[in-house]
Amino acid sequence: MAHANTSFALSDAEFERVKHIIDIRDLEDFKLSECSIYKVPCNLRKVNEEAYTPQLISIGPIHLGKEELKPMQEHKKRYFHFFWERVSNELAMMYPMDKYKDYLKTQEQEIKQCYAQKFPKISDEKFLDMMLLDAVFIMELFLRHSSWKSDTIKPGHDNVERKSSRFNHSGDYILSQSWLSKDIARDLILIENQIPIFVLKELYDTVVSDVAIKKEHPCFVDLALQYFALYDTQRSSSGSDETKLVLEKNLSKKHFFSGSIFGFKKPLNKSMTKDRCKNPEHFTDLIRYFCLPANMRNSGRPDNVLRTATKLQESGVSFEKDKKRRLLEISFDKKPFLSSFLCLGCLQHLNHFKARFVIPQLEVGQTTECVVRNLIAFEQCHYPEQPYICNYVSLIDSLIHTQVDVELLVEKEVIVHELGSDEEVATLVNGLCKHVVTNSTCYYETINELNKHYQNVWNRTMAALWLVYFRDTWRASSTVVGIAVLIFAVFNFLRVVRYLF
Repeated sequence: MAHANTSFALSDAEFERVKHIIDIRDLEDFKLSECSIYKVPCNLRKVNEEAYTPQLISIGPIHLGKEELKPMQEHKKRYFHFFWERVSNELAMMYPMDKYKDYLKTQEQEIKQCYAQKFPKISDEKFLDMMLLDAVFIMELFLRHSSWKSDTIKPGHDNVERKSSRFNHSGDYILSQSWLSKDIARDLILIENQIPIFVLKELYDTVVSDVAIKKEHPCFVDLALQYFALYDTQRSSSGSDETKLVLEKNLSKKHFFSGSIFGFKKPLNKSMTKDRCKNPEHFTDLIRYFCLPANMRNSGRPDNVLRTATKLQESGVSFEKDKKRRLLEISFDKKPFLSSFLCLGCLQHLNHFKARFVIPQLEVGQTTECVVRNLIAFEQCHYPEQPYICNYVSLIDSLIHTQVDVELLVEKEVIVHELGSDEEVATLVNGLCKHVVTNSTCYYETINELNKHYQNVWNRTMAALWLVYFRDTWRASSTVVGIAVLIFAVFNFLRVVRYLF
């Protein structure tokens, strides 16, 4: 027995060789609950490494110093100079930049806690200089973009004209080239290319004193909303006010209910409205909130896998687009009795006879895969219990198995894309969920209802009748005329028979 005990003990030499593995003193300051910026897991990165890698600019410490990203460092310094000129004249040096750097020093450990990995090769001074330069670059970029969008030059307002001429952006290297501006915006939403948003909020609240800007954007989140409006696909139809309201409600729920955004029924109060500026964590988190509706459903596990779009159509499911809903706001609506007569739903105003699968319109472009993959990676690391984007992508993946499914959804304008072919869309969607793990889905009730509808033999029979004879108004009218002619012929035949006999 004594020999057995000593067999598990390590000699002094063996312990020296492995102590660096089991020594956890370096991990004492590591708190997973405070992390919000992550390296993409290797299994996800291998699928498409380019989607997670910045192409032009590095923000934060993860990609700092990469040779291919160094050219943009000069533009960061130029923007730093522009920002210094902006605030030094407006504030008359009441709040110089060195005070903001002092704030960064006091928050250094909190900032570092936001990253899920340590950076021992980056000194504290270099880390603070990087954080200052990146924060100022983003702020100046957003302010210039806002000024360019609003075009504040008005006749008869000398002070406005002077300010606009002073910060003339017509020769701006970034804003004047649309391809460069879009690529930088793309790099700013990558999960590995982030700095904590509270660093930017402090810079905006204490250093930026432009009255016109703060009147239009009282919170830094509002300024960021305008810059990233390109990624809010429903913004143009639903309006910016609704976007801010949805974001405000979600952020308030997240802040006051420990990350949960379920079951929030209390009205917003002033403190909640003010606290929304403390969140989200960073720009990737902000893009995620663009997609979330005001009220998310509970999660669960569906009984079976959802059928494809073509299979569902064969059971009478009517696919309908909705440009006003948030991207994740999907629903399946049908009246219990009226929907049994699906063939009567051929006319637009007869929606009560339809089994309506309403899906917000999905725009698939050149950057869609990059955005979705980074949102998925962020959820896998930060929101494992609330993987709403993963649930949405999984649902769309279940609907699309082949090019035929994409053709159907494109025909219904549920999907609008600018790729080369429908087959490319199918390939893109089918690859998004690779190595993605979720234990439940917020669409489990919708999936169960759709599968139940599909398994009903009567629905498939009525759907076949609808597809053949009532698919559109002309086909339905021809069918009605044919039935009327048939009835008339039978009636005349009976009259002749009665006359003869």
